[in-house]
Amino acid sequence: MPSKQRMRLANEKHSKNVTQRGQVAKSLRPQDEKYPVGPWLLALFIFVVCGSAVFQIIQSIRYA
Repeated sequence: MPSKQRMRLANEKHSKNVTQRGQVAKSLRPQDEKYPVGPWLLALFIFVVCGSAVFQIIQSIRYA
């Protein structure tokens, strides 16, 4: 069973949540917004897509 001082500190930390009713954040820790894809992987994907489009345009001009 937790000590009285530890329980008191936890109660003080979370006491403001009692009066907010439904407006409490899911976590008290600040959450950094993270992208599902890193910037290097996104740049590589854009490079491949744009590069293949350029090659497709060059190929269609050459054989037309």
